[in-house]
Amino acid sequence: MERERSAAAADWDQDHSESRCLLDFSQPHRHIGRMTTENDSGPVKMSVRALVVDPATNSPVVILARAEEKIYLPIWIGVCEANAIAINLEGVKVPRPMTHDLIGTLIRDLGFTLDHVLIHSLDDSVFLASVHLSDTNGEVREVDARPSDAIAIALRAGVDVLVDRRVLERAVVTEATQEEAVMAVLEQMRPEDMGDYEM
Repeated sequence: MERERSAAAADWDQDHSESRCLLDFSQPHRHIGRMTTENDSGPVKMSVRALVVDPATNSPVVILARAEEKIYLPIWIGVCEANAIAINLEGVKVPRPMTHDLIGTLIRDLGFTLDHVLIHSLDDSVFLASVHLSDTNGEVREVDARPSDAIAIALRAGVDVLVDRRVLERAVVTEATQEEAVMAVLEQMRPEDMGDYEM
């Protein structure tokens, strides 16, 4: 299984793009929230609310949000994946299919339906995701994916982006507004993770 590793992982090829968490949750901070899950179960539906550039590393950051609860999930991603997400968010029409358009076409033409995508784990500062498909017989298949690719595919198909509650318990940012959440994200980046990531 291909994983998207932290920049701190020296054994990972730096030419690969990845989906990372660069926030230091070991230290208390007023912006860092913890979701209460005692009475809830199952993954949380979130939407893409912002795509920003971290000025310290020039790395794109996609921010997922559950606005009604004022919780935000920042994920550092690669440039190519950020471009694919931005094109969809801005409604840009491209003359030829891009990679994620092709993936969507293949899914449909092979007789599958994209149900949802799920960001299910945060392992060693790396987010892991899966794409969930069903065929005409109702059989469900789960395909490993990077969160950035999964989000780009989900946006094109108009399906839900779900996040496991255990991930949110570890990596959620709480703020009153989206703008404050973005600032909180950038303020909390770990200096040791900056400058070592090449996309």
